[in-house]
Amino acid sequence: MNAKTRTLLITLTGRDRPGVTSRLFSILAAFPVAVADVEQVVIRGRLVLGVLVSYGPDTDVGRVWAAAEKIAADLGMEIELATGTGNGGPRRRGRLHVTILGNPLTPAAMAGIAGRVAAHGANIDRIERLAHHPVTCIEMDVSGADPDGLRTALAAEAAEQHVDVAVQRGGLARRAKRLIVMDVDSTLIQGEVIEFIAEHAGLAGQVAEITEAAMRGELDFEGALRERVAMLAGLDESVLEKVRDRIEFSPGVRTLVRTLKRLDYKFAIVSGGFTQITDALAADLGIDYTAANVLEVEDGKLTGRLVGPIIDRAGKAAALRRFATAAGVPVSQTVAIGDGANDLDMLAAAGLGIAYNAKPVVREAADTAVNVPYMDTIAFLLGISREEIDAADAEDPDLP
Repeated sequence: MNAKTRTLLITLTGRDRPGVTSRLFSILAAFPVAVADVEQVVIRGRLVLGVLVSYGPDTDVGRVWAAAEKIAADLGMEIELATGTGNGGPRRRGRLHVTILGNPLTPAAMAGIAGRVAAHGANIDRIERLAHHPVTCIEMDVSGADPDGLRTALAAEAAEQHVDVAVQRGGLARRAKRLIVMDVDSTLIQGEVIEFIAEHAGLAGQVAEITEAAMRGELDFEGALRERVAMLAGLDESVLEKVRDRIEFSPGVRTLVRTLKRLDYKFAIVSGGFTQITDALAADLGIDYTAANVLEVEDGKLTGRLVGPIIDRAGKAAALRRFATAAGVPVSQTVAIGDGANDLDMLAAAGLGIAYNAKPVVREAADTAVNVPYMDTIAFLLGISREEIDAADAEDPDLP
């Protein structure tokens, strides 16, 4: 459509019901017009339908106008009509998805985010709600912005407004992420396994202090791990079964895995913890790939040593690449989720790195951060709505 093409913009607003869209287009079909653009949204039963049609010099636009007004009156809806030329030209380059998570999501937060978008000379082309529980999730399609600059600005606004904001490039790449790699302790599950084990030795407090320092990046991970494992020497192997029995998944983990499995995603867990725990978790959830450390056991007792190579910060990133190869998925189509400093290389290597209720150093480095305690909100970052999740569960309720 060139800039001189004549257009008529028809906007219908009112109570939604079946047949509104079909009736409007049926009326327009009687005239020599062409559909140039359509947008429709329903909010709490209220429909807003916008249709842009183009027409030639021989078209009696007055008759089109009158017919549109009549159908609006018949439907009991409000109508706005405006003539013009062209369709506004092509959408500006640099399309981005901006996803906002809030609990609650306040008008002030939306105002702040929209203001930052405008300050970057960008345009909000579309807004859609993806979820209303357990958090409110709104997604914006934004054009004309530099991704890195907007991500930095919105991260600052998100911190100020106490919401989570993710900025991702649009296009097919977002839909193509097909391998999810998750950290285990304080990500897949609640709490730290090594601290649960240390409780049986009466050393939970000392181990927790070392864990916290390592996750903040203040200690070398391997050295800190070996120091903590040494403190477990002499414990009976049976404590591992007791620890397995007390572990709880983070809220929403089963929903996330179930939902993305339906879409043929592969899942992996990679942990600085121990195979004696992670193997059972993987079997429970149907995880495809795993990597973790191995506690040495002799004569039914923990020796305080580890067996084999250490899964540390570099080891996690290497495992992600190895899993991607096994799954036949480019690394650019992977999602990594973690909370500690030993996850940084993995988050950086993935196509999308998500800091989940993470330490500050991780939040600052990751592509995006999720600070609500619901793992299934990760699906919203992939463009999957809560309504789609609930509908799939209703159709196939037997999946675990």
